[in-house]
Amino acid sequence: MQPEHGFQPITWNDFARVELRVGRIVAAEPFPQARKPAYKLRVDFGAELGMRQSSAQITALYQPKDLVGRLVVAVLNFPPKQIGPFMSECLVTGFDDAAGHVSLCVPDHDVPLGTRLL
Repeated sequence: MQPEHGFQPITWNDFARVELRVGRIVAAEPFPQARKPAYKLRVDFGAELGMRQSSAQITALYQPKDLVGRLVVAVLNFPPKQIGPFMSECLVTGFDDAAGHVSLCVPDHDVPLGTRLL
């Protein structure tokens, strides 16, 4: 059977292994040492999961002051990744717009921090 649109099929168990969780950005600052324009983010995933930091290439559509307080969806179970002098501990998700700028993937209603996407 040929995969539709070139997607490689995965099983439900494959998807269930990805820890996509909701967090709230509590700090955002420029990351001048990054090769591509990025911000350093601190994201709160609630009492059980705690704080994580992430490097996010979202500078075209967002200013640091406008990010603080926003909910985001992030992958928490990738291994930490060294990005220059910074250790990224989660992957904040987003979609490229028509111009190739990243628009954050966010819940459209308030949900508890740490809530898992199912």
